[in-house]
Amino acid sequence: MTVPAKLLTAPAPRYGCGDAESVERAARFAASMVLRRSIRDFADRPVPDEVIEAAVRAAASAPSGANLQPWRFVVVRDPQRKRDLRAAAEATEREFYQRRASQEWLGALAPLGTDWRKPFLETAPVVIVVFEVHQGPDTPRPYYAKESVGIAVGLLLACLHEAGLATLTHTPSPMRFLNTVCQRPPHERPYLVIPVGHPSPDATVPDLARKPLDQVLVEL
Repeated sequence: MTVPAKLLTAPAPRYGCGDAESVERAARFAASMVLRRSIRDFADRPVPDEVIEAAVRAAASAPSGANLQPWRFVVVRDPQRKRDLRAAAEATEREFYQRRASQEWLGALAPLGTDWRKPFLETAPVVIVVFEVHQGPDTPRPYYAKESVGIAVGLLLACLHEAGLATLTHTPSPMRFLNTVCQRPPHERPYLVIPVGHPSPDATVPDLARKPLDQVLVEL
């Protein structure tokens, strides 16, 4: 019979926040986050390493299934590797837009003005490639890997936005070429590509609206 290991505990954090401050903090954060937009045109301005490290630290604080933390954040700054990343992504995206995407899917993408060209993968000063870590030689089988990594990515994006940086979530399909470009083993599965930087002076975004709260909030 297997005896479960003794559960080690520590005091829970004491947030020390009253109701009024709680409301103010939540409103301030929401007001900041509604300004976040996906940016595809980046300025030629470097991003401090400390900001990226802090954002990854925030992401890595996310809850995860069985606390296995099944994520890897590959930070790409090298110009040649970014060129390789762009070339591989554009080859995949060209096939998607010209052959694999349905007309319905292309119609949904039309208001965003996107196509197979992905210059932001090269012009952004930093590209973060996120991987799900699955069972491998030195890693256990994860539980709820996609959900766990998704939460971590949300924290990453929020932290980068709060730091005054622009981001974009890019999901080429299929994504296995990212293992080669980023030199990651097969048990690490590509999840998302995130260019990071400052918007170019002439950057624009589609004039889109978010759904109003009464369409997304249900109270029972």
